[in-house]
Amino acid sequence: MRHLPAFLLVLLALVAGGCGAMRSAVSPVAPPLDVFLLIGQSNMAGRGTVEASDREPTPGVYALTADGGWALARDPLHFDKPRVAGVGPGLAFGRAMRAARPGRRVGLVPGAVGGTSIARWVPGGADDATGTHPYDDAIARAHAVLDAQGVRLAGVLWHQGESDGQMPADEYETRLAELVGRLRAEFSDPALPFVAARLAPYYVARHAGAATVNAAIDRLARLPATAVVTAEGLADGGDGTHLDAASARELGRRYAAAMRRLLAES
Repeated sequence: MRHLPAFLLVLLALVAGGCGAMRSAVSPVAPPLDVFLLIGQSNMAGRGTVEASDREPTPGVYALTADGGWALARDPLHFDKPRVAGVGPGLAFGRAMRAARPGRRVGLVPGAVGGTSIARWVPGGADDATGTHPYDDAIARAHAVLDAQGVRLAGVLWHQGESDGQMPADEYETRLAELVGRLRAEFSDPALPFVAARLAPYYVARHAGAATVNAAIDRLARLPATAVVTAEGLADGGDGTHLDAASARELGRRYAAAMRRLLAES
């Protein structure tokens, strides 16, 4: 059983429990709750150094844990690669959304997988390094939460592209638009808010092709109910790839500002 892909384990659990096994593991959070899906690769998962403030829970901000239950959110949110998971933009996003909308609780569904190309973010797409199916796993976790809560998905955050510097801009743009459309169909919401982040300037300066990815990401704004946030002024943690903790938090706040605008327009 342990050798099966993660998304198959989820499906087997649902079948074995009469489609209630995973739902029963998600004890509902008191409404109103806005649920957000966090997907992409390592800069969404987070690789920044965790500090004491990142471990302090914020009332009203929850995250789905690796075992499928809600807990007050704290970093690291993600568990794609537990040995290196750290501070990403998700917690700061959740805190900013809660501060701006104190009457509503925030539920974060971590689903990013470090090192994944956008080509892996399709039904059945596999990541050999982690033994996961990024898209299928994220979808299964989100549906379990939404079913338990009886709510619709409030929005999606996407940060990915470092793995795709050799991909032509038009191909990346097509794949990204297809992902947005697929998610909207999956969650039966043609106007599901979707916010993407550009790759950071420090990364673009060092990697041929990264500017091409950013050009494709910029064109996402052609689609309705989407937004692109800048990575200007953000710094890496010393490896030339991953955002440091302060920059990850700042990016989270930028995501929140963009998401609030989209929600206000919906």
